[in-house]
Amino acid sequence: MQGHALLNPERRMLGIIQGDAAKKWSLDEVLQACNWHDQAIAVTAGHGLTNKGLAQTKETSSAVIRLASEGDNALTNGLLEARLWNWICSTDEATMQNLQQSFERHEAGPGVGLLKRLGVGLEAGIFTASNPNAVSDAIAKRSAFIASLPAAEQSLDSELLDHFKGRKNLIESVISTTRMWNVTTAGNAVKAEQLQENEMVSEITAELLQNDSWRDAEYRSFDVTLESSTPLSGRSHPMQALIERIRSTFLEMGFSEIVDDYVQTAGWNMDALFIPQDHPAREMQDTFYLDNPASMEIPQDILDAWQAIHLNGGDTGSTGWGGSYSNEVSKRGLLRTHTTVNTVQYLARNPNKACRVFAVDRVFRKEAIDRTHLPEFHQIEGIIMEEGANLQMLVTTLKTFYAKMGCPEVRVRPAYFPYTEPSLEVEVKWKGKWLELGGAGIFRPEVTEPLGITSPVLAWGMGLERLAMLVLGLDDIRQLYISDLEWLRNQPIL
Repeated sequence: MQGHALLNPERRMLGIIQGDAAKKWSLDEVLQACNWHDQAIAVTAGHGLTNKGLAQTKETSSAVIRLASEGDNALTNGLLEARLWNWICSTDEATMQNLQQSFERHEAGPGVGLLKRLGVGLEAGIFTASNPNAVSDAIAKRSAFIASLPAAEQSLDSELLDHFKGRKNLIESVISTTRMWNVTTAGNAVKAEQLQENEMVSEITAELLQNDSWRDAEYRSFDVTLESSTPLSGRSHPMQALIERIRSTFLEMGFSEIVDDYVQTAGWNMDALFIPQDHPAREMQDTFYLDNPASMEIPQDILDAWQAIHLNGGDTGSTGWGGSYSNEVSKRGLLRTHTTVNTVQYLARNPNKACRVFAVDRVFRKEAIDRTHLPEFHQIEGIIMEEGANLQMLVTTLKTFYAKMGCPEVRVRPAYFPYTEPSLEVEVKWKGKWLELGGAGIFRPEVTEPLGITSPVLAWGMGLERLAMLVLGLDDIRQLYISDLEWLRNQPIL
């Protein structure tokens, strides 16, 4: 029977509107008759009855003009032009200078502009009006307009409406929907006994099944053919998920992770890596130097070793860079521009201990923000130091790492970096194209010998964001840091 398919709110509402079959019931009338306080209950019940053919719903929509944030303020304190005009009319010295002292700067300028358009002028610095009554009348009409809101748009003065639409945050237009319901022939035919409200069961519980009461219970029906919404659950951000995957890959390959400070000295960041002190990368246009700490201490023996290496190559057989060398430049504080600054310090603390270490951490460079550059990003770095380490070991390690990351086709090409020799550029094949993902090489003697390191050191690094763009199919690096929940939910689990 039709009554058994109705929910309790639908039964109550149908019983009410059956009482006057010719009447069109408004929302307020339904709420009052049904003793409801929540509009959503009435609207939902009305739609349910309409869908079952027991009632008709008539909806009409209209634009309603109401006060916005500045409009509420104007209603309480008065319109800006009204307050300024009242001040002009009530003061003996209505000068621009005095007005600026009586009103905030952000009010004085716009307020004077509003008054000028109403016929108020300045003569010798004093406010005057040829027709003060017309100014007062115009302002009174504007104030009355504000006081009349909210109101239907079609009922308002079009000239005043256009005026206030041109002013920021004074009024806003919203769409108001009015609903009316009336009973249909089928709805009127539903018997009163079918409209008795019963306790409905929407969930089967163990408590319900403990006795026989479930046999006589009324159950809420559900359409199992409808699509269900997918429950949202927490998940890692794609960048964090990629970092964890990289960590797992390095750990599987027998590496250990190192983490160190963002703030470093120019000495460890550049001098230790045989980057000359006049290199363009040291300029303030490329590196974030710090005021605090502006300078940091470095052991003098380390500074002396770097100075010898840079000036004449020291005992390495290199000719160095020549020119000049400044210890003060080495001591300058900065935000690290690469994670190699930390791995080289780790090697300096353990010069005779074979190691395989990696880092995935933030670095900072003074880059202009665009689709492929950010001033703050992540760098991935791996280091191998052991006796007998060679170029073939480096290439094999690179191919193993990238294969585990889903890029089995890897090739290397000769390149140049100040602190490695030989140096390589690493490329992987992605969707039929070779893409450069990082650099690699063997540390030069100018880097290792001043630190007491005698074994070869293999090193490679790459930008994490570049790899993320590749894996996630992005063409704009900024997408990785935008709080776009829809995009985040649709990303694959890495």
